[in-house]
Amino acid sequence: MTDRRRDPTTLFSAAATGDRRALAKVLSMVERGGADSRAVAALAYKSGLQASTIGMTGAPGAGKSTLVDRLVALVRASGEEIGVLAVDPSSPFTGGAILGDRVRMQEHALDSGVFIRSMATRGHLGGLALAVPEAIRVLSAVGLPLVLVETVGVGQVEVEVASATDTTVVVVNPRWGDAIQANKAGLLEIADVFVINKADNPGARETRRDLEQMLDLSPASKWRPPVVETVATGGEGIEELWEQVRRHQLHLAADGSLERRRRQRTEREFRAVVSARIERDVERLLQDASLGTLTDDVVEHRLDPYEAADRVLAAARNETPEQ
Repeated sequence: MTDRRRDPTTLFSAAATGDRRALAKVLSMVERGGADSRAVAALAYKSGLQASTIGMTGAPGAGKSTLVDRLVALVRASGEEIGVLAVDPSSPFTGGAILGDRVRMQEHALDSGVFIRSMATRGHLGGLALAVPEAIRVLSAVGLPLVLVETVGVGQVEVEVASATDTTVVVVNPRWGDAIQANKAGLLEIADVFVINKADNPGARETRRDLEQMLDLSPASKWRPPVVETVATGGEGIEELWEQVRRHQLHLAADGSLERRRRQRTEREFRAVVSARIERDVERLLQDASLGTLTDDVVEHRLDPYEAADRVLAAARNETPEQ
């Protein structure tokens, strides 16, 4: 007999009626991966609901969590509900998020209009690159109109996660360092809004100048990322930041970019799912006795890698696809 307290369909239905504990359990299924995660993904996808999404990334210590806290307060003051996904690195010991729910956001913990969740890779097939979009889809499907995703840093994974949203906010600090490093991190490519946080510190003017110069040298486009100065600890510049985020979203909706972006994201997710499934199946096949010697054959030059790969793929084609 299925335990209804752990049944994905039952939990998802409860989450859709506003049960936050059920929603937390559903997201845990998404993080763990496996059959339950697939069931949740199917339920969420069929809902067809899509929240407005905002990604916030930047170097550790840039003040992203404080900015998120201030934005949540601003959104709630208008009466709108919001979900927050705080994407942290995985603990090597527990597999869970190291930082947990952000301390600064605890004042929203009792607000039923706010749902905050820390996420880590854990066992999800495809890692954060797939777990985060699926979590966003779940939050959308249960009726949250706005989802904000905060990443812990500016590495490749964080950039990919942030770019899985409609609007990406890149947070920097005064005297943020070599502008070339920003280009290497791909920040200029994904940023829709730049924020100079801690703008009351020396170097804010020079940082704005550097950003504007880089934007001047970037290829012309219909949207030029605005540069907003904030002091998150004092609440300064938060309203302007929110105005620029909303302005970007209106821009996307007006010229059709929003639908194009979402379609491209869905295509990337689909390809990522296929790639992850193939990679998992190949790893399993290489453990099979009949193919287990292929790696040794390649290493010892008895077989070239391409012929070995052909044999693995041929074996995979003969298998019945997982339902």
